[in-house]
Amino acid sequence: MKQDLVKLWRCIVVASVFVIVFAASPIRMSGQQGPDTTLTGIILDPQGNAVQNATVTVKNESTNAVRKLTADAQGHFSSVDLPAGRYTVEVAAPGFAITDRTGLLITAGQSQDISIKLNIGNVSQQVTVDGSGADSDSIAAQTSPVQSLLNARSARSEISSEFIQQFTSPVADYTEIIQIVPGTFTINTNGVGLGQATTSFRGFQDGEYDITWDGIPFQDTNTPSHHSWAFFPGQWIGGVDFDRSPGSASTIGPTPFGGSVNLLSKEVPVQHAVRGTVSYGSFNTLLLDGEYDSGSIGANRKTSLSLDVHRLTSDGFETFNHQERNAGEIKVRYQFSDKTVLTGFSGVLILDANTPDANLPTRDQVAQFGYNFLLNDIPNDPSNYHYNKNHVPTDFEYVGVKSLFDHGWSLDVKPYTYSYNNHQHYTNIGSITTLTDTPTAADPNGYCATIQSNGRLPCGIDKLNSYRQYGETSTISQTSKYGVFRTGLWYNWSTTNRFQFPSDPLTGLDQTLPNFHETYYTNIYQPYAEYEYRAIPRLTLTGGLKYAYYNQNFTQFADDGKVVGNLNGAASINNVAGYHSYLPSADANYRIMNNWSVYGQFSKGSIIPPTSVFDVSTGKVSDLPKPTGVSTYQTGSVLKLKRLMLDGDFYYIKFQNTYSAFNPTDGQGDTLYFLGPDSFSKGVELETNVSLWKGLSFYANGTVGSATYTGAGVPSGLWVTNTPANTQGYGLTYQDKNIDLGIFDKRIGPQWNDNGSYHNQVYTDSFSTVNLFLNYTVKNHSRFNGTKIGLSFNNLLNAHDIVGVIPAASPNPLILPDGTTSPYLATTAISGGDQLTQTPGRSVMLTVTFGYTGKR
Repeated sequence: MKQDLVKLWRCIVVASVFVIVFAASPIRMSGQQGPDTTLTGIILDPQGNAVQNATVTVKNESTNAVRKLTADAQGHFSSVDLPAGRYTVEVAAPGFAITDRTGLLITAGQSQDISIKLNIGNVSQQVTVDGSGADSDSIAAQTSPVQSLLNARSARSEISSEFIQQFTSPVADYTEIIQIVPGTFTINTNGVGLGQATTSFRGFQDGEYDITWDGIPFQDTNTPSHHSWAFFPGQWIGGVDFDRSPGSASTIGPTPFGGSVNLLSKEVPVQHAVRGTVSYGSFNTLLLDGEYDSGSIGANRKTSLSLDVHRLTSDGFETFNHQERNAGEIKVRYQFSDKTVLTGFSGVLILDANTPDANLPTRDQVAQFGYNFLLNDIPNDPSNYHYNKNHVPTDFEYVGVKSLFDHGWSLDVKPYTYSYNNHQHYTNIGSITTLTDTPTAADPNGYCATIQSNGRLPCGIDKLNSYRQYGETSTISQTSKYGVFRTGLWYNWSTTNRFQFPSDPLTGLDQTLPNFHETYYTNIYQPYAEYEYRAIPRLTLTGGLKYAYYNQNFTQFADDGKVVGNLNGAASINNVAGYHSYLPSADANYRIMNNWSVYGQFSKGSIIPPTSVFDVSTGKVSDLPKPTGVSTYQTGSVLKLKRLMLDGDFYYIKFQNTYSAFNPTDGQGDTLYFLGPDSFSKGVELETNVSLWKGLSFYANGTVGSATYTGAGVPSGLWVTNTPANTQGYGLTYQDKNIDLGIFDKRIGPQWNDNGSYHNQVYTDSFSTVNLFLNYTVKNHSRFNGTKIGLSFNNLLNAHDIVGVIPAASPNPLILPDGTTSPYLATTAISGGDQLTQTPGRSVMLTVTFGYTGKR
């Protein structure tokens, strides 16, 4: 542990020195704080011609910070890397009246492109225009926990830093933060932020949508899934842009067809500040967090940095599922000019846990030992937590470069690297039985043999999933009075090492031959081009094309017969796979009124088969399966009145040859994937926020939908697993001066679970979770700004619900009239060995933050 902590600090220090030195170098490049945090625009005369050399003043309405710019010969102006907030833009030009556009809302990670038309007049005349068309006048939009965008071309939800700080648990990860979004479904069985969790929505499971960090896609290499407990804890997240759509051609990633959860790092403040936080609560959970903001430093005051270091320990809700996390991140920003910014980020995390591979209790265990049972401390027992350990170090680094040029051109380049190394030891027997049980006829090796028998040691597993990825994202764009042209490339290269060795948990001795062992390299290329055309002032049309190419080179080593076998005496076998797809997109946004817009979208996506397609005897695959194809159609509308915000959308999605995932209950293998029939997903999503009184607001969202399989001979009504028929979310918030109070309820409707390749085998009923948050924060711009005391309750009503089941019994296929067995219809008996996904019990956290802010 001491060595890991030394590595952690060494990585942070080295990354800090590297980024600061790099930022101080006299190069003409720039980066960005988050993806596209830029205000661009064009100045026009009454006839629509460009006004050159106009003086443009951009003023933050909260901080009064001012930037002065000069429009170029084509009337374009740009201000890069603006902090989130509301802005006033003032334009002055000879022969024209001064024009102000007020209330422009700049959201973290989102660009804002505007056009300002001047009126003939003299400098003594002034014209004021509402900049947002709604946001500056809509109290409901300003107080909503989730923001919708009037210029959105798809169903999007913006989650602010304010919501994360005030209305989520201090130990929450990103899966719990996005629970507020319509249709999302997340459960962490060990308690909020205390284990691996995944999110489902619209029938999409984890691995069927993208997650990005400051615009960079990140994912596993065997499937494009994600690890919420090992990357980007809540302390690092400054906002979320959740796009519940395939996006446009410029939306990069391995699986954007399901949507994109765009996580944004915190802005680097320009003011010096220090904050220290202690949070303590249920399950003996303790969080210690320290934050430092340098403010503007250096000889030219153009450099600033922010630093966060924290330590989390917890016993967990489940018995002996201990968690320990030590993490640190640094972000450095160097402002060369109004058009040139460089940003560097480095985050390092070390996780140690006692979470077993099959991290769910069985029905029998819950009945015998209690609702929160998972592991025990009985000596020599397979469920002893000492035999179930995870050690997971990760890191993520990038240097972002962004430059704005004449004639509306801009360049955005961001090289990156990240790694994940999960070395795990676990037992795959979940019974209360000693490791030294006497062999029986049923179990000739006992429950956990300490000598080899039939070539295997059946009880313990030594497992590794390790990869390092390198890549870059680059975008070139040009903004004119006609629209915006974008072209770019995402490239990613990764190297992976994965294995499972049967192992003796008492001695740590591995079997000679593994269950499987594979290494592979993956190359991903995604070039794209699109044009966002302003057909008329209120109508924007966007069309584009993306080419997705994947190349994989596998080496699989001889094993004990579980996957590829002995390979006829060869040490290994090599396979090469290549996949490609052309993915077009088109969308439109029409502004019916300044505060009311509608949009429509069509897009195609694809996902390549999992690497397990090569997990066959001898490792030889004659014909590679094709990528899963997806076509998405959706339309929606956003309306913002003074005290009412309302948005809704309808979606229709077709999957071709979709894969379904199933986790075996024996704990001896990875997730299994089954190639299934086509499926259709369709539904309606609604969201509203009502401003009731000063600072008091009511928020609600709801979804009704279905995701079912279809095709020749496929029975109608077979549901895709983990797809609720409906969801509802409610929230009542009060925010006034230093007080932030909120209560939220999320209800998930009924759904079905699979049993291997058979669907609709286990029905789970609806359930709901209520969370309560009480906070007092110093916000008076004093020296103690940010000082806070907070109390959070997750699962306030202490609901105990079964929300998912992995069946232990084999499915019993139905016999068809022709005497054959059905490939789709079966029944599965309830078994005491069924593994249960359950809601964690109530958790309470008390948080105290001391903040100190330097002179302004």
